[in-house]
Amino acid sequence: MEKIAGQSILNSLETQFEAFEKGLNGQSQSAAHAVRKEAFTSLMNSGFPGPKSEEYKFTNFTKAVEKNFELNAANADFGLSNTQVSGTQIQGLDAHKIVFLNGVYSSDLSDNIQVEGLKVESLAEGFKSNSALSQENFGTKAKFAEDAFVALNTAFSQHGVTIEIADKAVIEKPIVLYFIGDSSKAELSYHIRNIVVAGKFSQATIIEKFDTVGEHKSFTTSVNEISVSESAHLRFFKIENDTEQAYHISNIHASQGANSNFKVFTFSLNGAMIRNNLNVKLQAEGIETYMNGLYLLDGKTHVDNHTVADHMMPNCYSNELYKGIMDGSSKGVFNGKIFVRPDAQKTNAFQSNKNILISDRATVNTKPQLEIWADDVSCSHGCTTGQLDMDALFYLRARGIPRDKALAILLKAFANDVLETVENEAIKEYLAAIIETRLEK
Repeated sequence: MEKIAGQSILNSLETQFEAFEKGLNGQSQSAAHAVRKEAFTSLMNSGFPGPKSEEYKFTNFTKAVEKNFELNAANADFGLSNTQVSGTQIQGLDAHKIVFLNGVYSSDLSDNIQVEGLKVESLAEGFKSNSALSQENFGTKAKFAEDAFVALNTAFSQHGVTIEIADKAVIEKPIVLYFIGDSSKAELSYHIRNIVVAGKFSQATIIEKFDTVGEHKSFTTSVNEISVSESAHLRFFKIENDTEQAYHISNIHASQGANSNFKVFTFSLNGAMIRNNLNVKLQAEGIETYMNGLYLLDGKTHVDNHTVADHMMPNCYSNELYKGIMDGSSKGVFNGKIFVRPDAQKTNAFQSNKNILISDRATVNTKPQLEIWADDVSCSHGCTTGQLDMDALFYLRARGIPRDKALAILLKAFANDVLETVENEAIKEYLAAIIETRLEK
């Protein structure tokens, strides 16, 4: 019998799942837990992706987890100071704040949000009260049978948040989700599940940010299931600027209704190993989808972006721009897929991935894909990988600018195409400051 990939992880998880079930009490009979059990059974039968898995060909996350984590010990108590907690937050951002400590919702640090048209609830409370939003949307978009790490997250889903934006509601301030971990005493691992439903003609911005404080390793997974209803406008930010000991897998699965507008921003700035899966289904006519990403890597950081824009109906538009700057021994991976289904006539879909390698030791693997089953479409995709323009560098140095400063100027200009798509000035300034500090080292 062929050995299942990640068997040592599965052995640890079996004990964990038994303990997890015992702690659910009455919730163990809920519809949500039935989904959890199905996901866990699927995971135990299929295992984790092995080295021959096409989807994880350049990112062996299974091996990384086996090598670096025991996954059989409870997380240590959260012990960070208020100063350490506040240091993880975006300064100058006027937002509705929701805080999780070691994966658990903190009512003390979170805002008491009382805004007309906005309902925010911790997922744990939603499961406990058997709320319609959590029960009806849990597991509907992120399919556990299609990815082992989605199955892992689904099986252990208990913490996260549900966000419901009413029809025609315009939420002026961003909703920011801070996930703060304490790995100062031992390794840390937890799983987050968020459910977002943006009603018809609504408008909102959501930010998800993970931070870990401490010298031990951390392993986190997050799954976002997002519904963007008819004519809704939703902005979603994923900011990853964690420690060099942080391993993180993100899954964003979204569906869009007619004439909706969805913009997703993914900024990967630091960590040990990061995998970002972004899957958007354009399910009606008149949809606009924007997928923008920037990965700025150094040291041994490994970041893998896998994206899917699935055009299912006619008269829709998608535009994707991902840029990468790699230094040290870092590694970047980009795999972008555009599907144009037979009914998706008059589709306009564009994809671009551009990379700059600063170091001879840095590498990138990029694979744009375009699959079209319709004939009346306008689509393009492409990728470039290279070094900085030496003529431009010479031009700057000839005007008395030191080499390091000249390099930083050129790299900031390269990254600016993505940064300029950020509409919120506080978020843009926060990201620009991080990028500038990194590039001017």
